[in-house]
Amino acid sequence: MRKTVKQVAEASGISVRALHHYDEIGLLKPEIGPNGYRYYGRQELLRLQRILFYRELGVALAEIRRMLDDPAFNTRAALVDLRRRVEAEIERRRDLARTIDRTLALIDAGEPLDARRLFDGVSPEKQAAWEAELTQRYGAPAAAAIRQSRGAQAALSPAAMIDFRAEIDAIHARFVALIERGFAPGSDQAQAETARHYRWVSRSWRPDADAYAALGALYIEHNEFRAMYDALHPGLAPFLAEAMAIYARGLADAGRA
Repeated sequence: MRKTVKQVAEASGISVRALHHYDEIGLLKPEIGPNGYRYYGRQELLRLQRILFYRELGVALAEIRRMLDDPAFNTRAALVDLRRRVEAEIERRRDLARTIDRTLALIDAGEPLDARRLFDGVSPEKQAAWEAELTQRYGAPAAAAIRQSRGAQAALSPAAMIDFRAEIDAIHARFVALIERGFAPGSDQAQAETARHYRWVSRSWRPDADAYAALGALYIEHNEFRAMYDALHPGLAPFLAEAMAIYARGLADAGRA
């Protein structure tokens, strides 16, 4: 039943690069054959299945590794818990789909959008928890930035808010494409995309060099952010954080010039 890296990538739908990344961080270690090739046996394939399930639910890779490496880990109990989580996620996505359908119907009919219904399916509790944690961790500057960001976004029309969110989705997609094509965070291409990211952030609040670099670090350190980026690409959070740190140094140098 042993599979090569290429065979596993083709069967699972994830990239060879991602499998190598999982190996490097100790999340999924393949067997090494006498010929020096990497192989995945039954246990590794079952572990990969659980990794992909958890990743699909937005769990950070570090947390997935912690759970799977726990001596008390019970495969059957974990699968039961995963099924419960999947059912909850399915219901949440049904809510999002219904919201999209309502929005499309209103747009097609030329009717005004109801801002209270526009974001059904997006948890206000989770948003509040994020804001509370950021304020506790970073103090008054974070609280001020949150207030400024909230005010800027509240001033957007519903249609503008949809465009605002679509823009960051496109930026993330282009970052993933750069990673897949082998560009470094400090490359001209990555820094051009980082400049677009900085302009997007500045539409809500304008961070100075230190704040922008700290935001990049937060993408790695904060479990919710890390899970979100890991779901897009396992290397996106560290790539983005490094690109932002490099861009921030340029901002600081420009400020001193």
